Amino acid sequence: MKLRRSLTLFDVALFFAIVCTNLQWVATAAAAGPTSLPVWLIGCAAMFVPVSVAVMWLSSKYPEEGGMYMWAKRAFGPFAGFMTGWTYWCTNLPYFPALLYFTAGNALFITGAHADRLSGSPAYFIAVSLGCFLIATIVNVLGLDIGKWLTNVGAFSRFAVTFTLIGLGAYAWIKFGPATQMTAHTMRPSLQIKDLIFWSVIAFAWTGPESAPLMAGEVKNARRTLPLGLAIAAVPIAAIYILGTASVLAALPAARVSGLYGVMQAIQSVSNAIHLPALTSFAALLVTISCLASVGAWLGAVARLPFVAGIDRYLPDAFGRMHPRWHSPVAAILTQVGLSTVFIILGQGGTSVKGAYDVLVSSTVLITMVPFLLLFASAIRLRATPLVTLAAVVGLFTTVSSLVLSAFPAPDEPNKALAVAKIVGLTAIMLGSGVVLYYFGSRRQQALPQAASID
Repeated sequence: MKLRRSLTLFDVALFFAIVCTNLQWVATAAAAGPTSLPVWLIGCAAMFVPVSVAVMWLSSKYPEEGGMYMWAKRAFGPFAGFMTGWTYWCTNLPYFPALLYFTAGNALFITGAHADRLSGSPAYFIAVSLGCFLIATIVNVLGLDIGKWLTNVGAFSRFAVTFTLIGLGAYAWIKFGPATQMTAHTMRPSLQIKDLIFWSVIAFAWTGPESAPLMAGEVKNARRTLPLGLAIAAVPIAAIYILGTASVLAALPAARVSGLYGVMQAIQSVSNAIHLPALTSFAALLVTISCLASVGAWLGAVARLPFVAGIDRYLPDAFGRMHPRWHSPVAAILTQVGLSTVFIILGQGGTSVKGAYDVLVSSTVLITMVPFLLLFASAIRLRATPLVTLAAVVGLFTTVSSLVLSAFPAPDEPNKALAVAKIVGLTAIMLGSGVVLYYFGSRRQQALPQAASID
């Protein structure tokens, strides 16, 4: 099957910038207080660097459509490859709702007229989430030639709002002094269980380098472009997280920062202080666009996993076909959208908007870490260099630690038993369904002719 190579180095670098960052993690980190700043650095060393090193080596050696699916398949066989792809694809089922909830929350700041009333309305969050999801779906169905422009515009929007946030944070620090004291004492990380749970979220926030290689067959000169694009994006990624968090804390006391609205709260606070309220609306628009681009980028990238599984005949043939005109895996995209929509609605059941958001984030972290076990193990098994092997070992340790910690509910979750049941139950369902699909897919594969190859 001939794939259209639509992504250039420019597109890939911006793609990494949009998928490896999200301002929701800046808000989450700022809400945790100044201790999050060194935790960002620890997370970078323990997760971002190991993933980046492993991915750059693997993608330069095996630049194949499907990325980690194909790497695990090469290293450990078809079952490992399928389960890596399946679990990673499943991570987006709860991730999209969490990201869309964040998008809807920050969109309230565009007008601000009904923000207080709508901020606690499940109906508002569900409606906006579904509307944004529809836009991202249409763009992806139209193919990468169209979809990459949403990603590119979203990346520049994220840069712009981050520069705005940093500028306002610096102004607040100089003019009024930091709203949150950031000293060696206040930034000292804690080892209490609630703080360790937060560490697992930070580890998850540093993932993303593995995403673009999922579309390696649609990247021009993928063997060179993927590692170089990640190297170009690395510094902006770190700046968005670390400087963005410091800027929120400079503008607001940590106790006032919301894990949903923290970035916009900081911008609004300083904008009002300098009598530029319109800046808040403009920044909120940029945040909304950048989040929508994140949804679109992840939706398109991860859809390549069931596409490859369809070519391997582990899923029905429809998953392994690109649209003849738009060159997009329509069946995979629409299936993912349908299942994520169910998560948007079910995640709200029996809890508040904040409770639903926390459960979705925890489910995402737990499920996401499962395929990373095989990603790092694949790098080791495929005879990586000593440096890459060391990075993979560090990544394995971080992944296992995050798996354990992400199963704990948030300290302020009112119904901890229900939260744990949702988190663990969703994970078990996804793993079990993957095993079942592989079993029936293997039987289907044995009964059919050899699968087609990808070019």
